[in-house]
Amino acid sequence: MSDAIKHECGIALIRLLKPLEFYKEKYGSAFYGVNKMYLMMEKQHNRGQDGAGFASIKLDTAPGERYISRVRSIAQQPIQDIFGQINERINKELTEHPEYTDDVALQKKNIPYIGEVLLGHVRYGTFGKNSVENVHPFLRQNNWMHRNLIVAGNFNMTNVNELFEGLVRIGQHPKEKADTVTIMEKIGHFLDDAVAKKYKQLKREGYNKNECSPLIADRLNVGKILKRSAKDWDGGYAIAGLLGHGDSFVLRDPAGIRPAYYYKDDEIVVVASERPVIQTVFDVNFEDVKELTPGHAIITKKSGETSIKKIVEPTERKACSFERIYFSRGSDAEIYQERKTLGKLLMPKVLEAIDFDTKNTVFSYIPNTAETSFFGMIETVEDHLNKKKTEAILNGNGELSAEKVTQILSERPRIEKIAIKDVKLRTFITEDSSRDDLVAHVYDVTYGVIKQTDNLVIIDDSIVRGTTLRKSIIKMLERLHPKKIIVVSSAPQIRYPDCYGIDMAKLEDLIAFRAMLELLKENDKYHLIDEVYKKCLEQVHLEDKEVRNFVKELYNQFTAEQISDKIGMLICDDSVKTEVKAIFQTIENLHVACPKNLGDWYFTGNYPTAGGNRVVNRAFINFYEGNNKRAY
Repeated sequence: MSDAIKHECGIALIRLLKPLEFYKEKYGSAFYGVNKMYLMMEKQHNRGQDGAGFASIKLDTAPGERYISRVRSIAQQPIQDIFGQINERINKELTEHPEYTDDVALQKKNIPYIGEVLLGHVRYGTFGKNSVENVHPFLRQNNWMHRNLIVAGNFNMTNVNELFEGLVRIGQHPKEKADTVTIMEKIGHFLDDAVAKKYKQLKREGYNKNECSPLIADRLNVGKILKRSAKDWDGGYAIAGLLGHGDSFVLRDPAGIRPAYYYKDDEIVVVASERPVIQTVFDVNFEDVKELTPGHAIITKKSGETSIKKIVEPTERKACSFERIYFSRGSDAEIYQERKTLGKLLMPKVLEAIDFDTKNTVFSYIPNTAETSFFGMIETVEDHLNKKKTEAILNGNGELSAEKVTQILSERPRIEKIAIKDVKLRTFITEDSSRDDLVAHVYDVTYGVIKQTDNLVIIDDSIVRGTTLRKSIIKMLERLHPKKIIVVSSAPQIRYPDCYGIDMAKLEDLIAFRAMLELLKENDKYHLIDEVYKKCLEQVHLEDKEVRNFVKELYNQFTAEQISDKIGMLICDDSVKTEVKAIFQTIENLHVACPKNLGDWYFTGNYPTAGGNRVVNRAFINFYEGNNKRAY
């Protein structure tokens, strides 16, 4: 993606089902779980590089012994930093106490981080906040083991204000109005309630306080706690949690917006945001890793009993298509094929744009995530050329010379690596002129492979703001003096803000929205902006389920091709003299390529939850009033 956006998070949960001695004997180390967690987090570093956190719980510890460990970091390489801290502490203990080396019981009792239940998280900082206090996992502490709660997730709620007020109504004093805090406190409230009720019940049955503790752990109904907690949630989420005594869970939203996959055998239960992470780290087959059903939770009790429970009634499946286009690692077997298909489906439009002149066209891509779609695009070019070659030979009626046949067969797609990502823009440069100059050199280009008679087709996986294209890529490509530049996006036009975990909150940041505004001005329709603003204001006090997305009315004034053509103009400044055309994926072809992930609200405005329409209207009100703030 040429425009970097803050997005997503990654979760990893490991529950060891055997005693630590088992892993020491079979795998050579009681730190098996810690080592696997490092790999799972590292394999998901694409999902977050601003912060990382790790937490672990030891089962069956004696009163007074530490059983929860947590470490978080916002270092430049946070995953390496937290595991560096963990390794340093482990090595220190082993060096100072050599008697721990071969005694797993002593290791578990005295060395932090080693445990049977482990939770990892990687994140991108949103809202401009990236202090260590904002890094997951979050910990809600209590002297009662059962009431300790550790939470980490990949989520965003659209109704944080409502959830906050709900906590206030029941007498709580949340420390801040953030979805992570409100979600944790919501679960914590019903956890406290459940523990208190179990305690009273056990007392009535004649058990003393010491006897109650293990029985509470056994009888707690985690599914019921989650059902009560998630009743009013509106958003996309995959939320993982650990209870102090050792129960664990991962809950997925009812539309399946955010991803979650799991694997279980007789040694381990593991959950992650991406399937190939589990496949690689545990060396298991594609079909052995299951997708967690939307609205369901995978719950593992302290006893090791694991079950899948329906928590929220599933709605129409709207799994995030951006996961397939860009966010998730392309090593997933399904995603790899889907990205190739996205490239293939674009080629009819591309061939039209170059007048089917493949001989005088160079094909390339924006590094690095567009590479797979590029492969699919080239396969279609090859199919086109093979058909062209066959027709040329058949039309020769067998009278072609060997030289002519060789000439026909020799035509191949011209593939070059044109754009090369050279440097990363550092955010500490705040002066506009300095920043712009640096942005202009984020990419370098390969000289000497393009002639002035050539078209240049370059594919990106998506175009969000168009800033890097305008300030860097297009200018760099023009230095090669091609006849025409065709910028191809394997994703459709991004028209609406996301409110479920991707940091696209402001309409005016989106180049498709700016293109639509320009078209309104050019066609004397800008007065529609005032009309839509009034309609949005009229909905401010309505319930979410009654709110409509009126911003759609503005886009409906123009065809997708008209908006694409205007985007092609906006990604060029006045210095660019070469003809530039933009081609975007269609919604229909997106669904063909990614049939299991039909969540497309950022392209269509069809939000899968009621809160989405409120968010887009609030974003439009902010734009109209000049409020430079987020819509959620």
